Amino acid sequence: MIDVKITDYGCKKPNDNYIKYTVSGLTLEAIEYLDKNLEDKHTISGDNLIITMNFPDKYYPFGSDVAKFRLEDFIAREEIEMMVFLSSFLEDMVNQVND
Repeated sequence: MIDVKITDYGCKKPNDNYIKYTVSGLTLEAIEYLDKNLEDKHTISGDNLIITMNFPDKYYPFGSDVAKFRLEDFIAREEIEMMVFLSSFLEDMVNQVND
């Protein structure tokens, strides 16, 4: 089962915010497929895929005042959104194999 965790986030400079996701539970085939097809910055570390996404200030999920008070909710939502995003890629992989 795929597990997505936010392992780092922050701001390097104005309009250069980032979230780093560590994805575990992927098969070697899935890691290789994502490595070839993901456009976002990513690396492979052992059995984990590490994805770093950058955001301008206005789209950074953790930049709002609400996020500061409900940070756990925002982190959970971002982890779920990344899992859905990756699931769509992996569904494409399965469909290509079945075609």
